[in-house]
Amino acid sequence: MAAPSVLAARALHAEPAEVVVYAAGSLRGALTEFARRFEAAQAGTSVRFVFGASGLLKDRLLAGEAAHVFASANMEHPQALAAAAKAGAVQRFTRNRLCVLAREGIAVTPADVVDRLLDPALRVATSTPKADPSGDYAWQMFGRVGARGGAYAGAEAALQAKALQLTGGPNSPPPPAGRSVYGAILEAGQADVFVTYCTNALQARREVPSLRQIDLPDDVNVAADYGVALLSGAPAAAQRFIDALLGAEGQAVLAAQGFAPR
Repeated sequence: MAAPSVLAARALHAEPAEVVVYAAGSLRGALTEFARRFEAAQAGTSVRFVFGASGLLKDRLLAGEAAHVFASANMEHPQALAAAAKAGAVQRFTRNRLCVLAREGIAVTPADVVDRLLDPALRVATSTPKADPSGDYAWQMFGRVGARGGAYAGAEAALQAKALQLTGGPNSPPPPAGRSVYGAILEAGQADVFVTYCTNALQARREVPSLRQIDLPDDVNVAADYGVALLSGAPAAAQRFIDALLGAEGQAVLAAQGFAPR
């Protein structure tokens, strides 16, 4: 049999032109913009995203779905993949915080936001704990409210009991095409306020200017660390994607979407 040509040999070992990234839904806007710039700088390389709740994506990857990069809204989910020998070291690449997003006509301010969340008449929405880190962070925030003690004794259980888990779960409806699910939920009147990431609130307000963003007090707020990991068997282009995300341009794109430096 004749030896393969040089070009044929190169083709046999050619690097895949597509980088598959599983990423937290809260990163959709920032990573979509970042990928556009990355593709322009990496001739012949394309990026394909699968966005969703980080916990659900982690479960899919553990079950054997193929991807190259996992960008999670927490550190724990990619660390679980690393512990299962399905990913390399986990690096924090950005940070976020919780805010309260309120629909038009709902009276709530930074000074009274915690008391208003506890008002039985106020419908409070969150994402789904365990499936989505946003829900986990909301539950942590509820715990910090209860830890105030005094008049707030029992607040953690009360907030957990009243929270409407409207997003991020295995049976949650998909977000409307091209829309922020948080803005759509509040605009449709399914809840009065949504406890979510500040970046999600910013995006929702761009679509629905009548929505309001309320900052939570520092003593109850929760910092969200986002972790990224290279998945086993990923091509070199996937490592370049991570390197660029951690670099100056990637950090600038994240900052423009309201994320904090890593």
